[in-house]
Amino acid sequence: MTERVQIGGIQVAKNLYDFVNNEAIPGTGLDADKFWAEFDKIVNELAPRNRELLAKRDAIQEKLGGWYRDHKGQKLDMAEYKSFLKEIGYLVDEPADFKISTANVDPEVATQAGPQLVVPIMNARFALNAVNARWGSLYDALYGTDAISEEGGADKGRGYNPVRGAKVIEWARNLLDSSAPLAAGSHKDAAKYYVDGGKLAVKLQNGDVTGLKDEAGFVGYTGAADAPTGVLLVKNGMHFEIQIDATHPIGKDDGAHVKDVLMESALTTIMDCEDS
Repeated sequence: MTERVQIGGIQVAKNLYDFVNNEAIPGTGLDADKFWAEFDKIVNELAPRNRELLAKRDAIQEKLGGWYRDHKGQKLDMAEYKSFLKEIGYLVDEPADFKISTANVDPEVATQAGPQLVVPIMNARFALNAVNARWGSLYDALYGTDAISEEGGADKGRGYNPVRGAKVIEWARNLLDSSAPLAAGSHKDAAKYYVDGGKLAVKLQNGDVTGLKDEAGFVGYTGAADAPTGVLLVKNGMHFEIQIDATHPIGKDDGAHVKDVLMESALTTIMDCEDS
């Protein structure tokens, strides 16, 4: 039987309670006790209304089912059907123009444009895969799919195929050139990425040093400024990270020691309590 923790008027599964307190909340600036108190308040305020709406949905569904059974085999009279849908509240008249305003909405919902996944919450594997899809390897996505042709010896095979790998890297560099173009030269000719004076600097194979054409595309970095392990860029609100590692099997043979490009992918996930 699931162990639960009593919080106000609700009971929370202990493993969920511990996860929120020990892993989700730390670093957010939120107080755990206040979070649970507010959550309890929301549940108690909205649960009755939610039950009302679910009951209304069930009633409408029952009326729909009855209408379909009564009219089985008959030719559809669209005017009659539309009148019925309005009568039971399934269709409503279009309201006058109106505006809404919101506050404290996360960028992932309010301003960023990207995929939203829907998964059944009771399937742990699906749920974890969806949440972890926030970031994905561009190299892996290209190598393992038909985005890259297998012509010219670039077949996937069972082990790593350097011919295919070279095509993957070329594709990724073309993406960098289009999404984060340099002021001069190409990412294909990069020899080193580093940060100088808070700006991204790129040393090219010929010794020249350049930067981004649009400096606002540089968001941040990990590691040391003169030898970062990651360079975070942004385009149209979506982020991507150049990962650098000279010891990595891919990075050691790359001109700028780039081992991968991580792409911000599925921004949000709906955990559906139904069948999805």
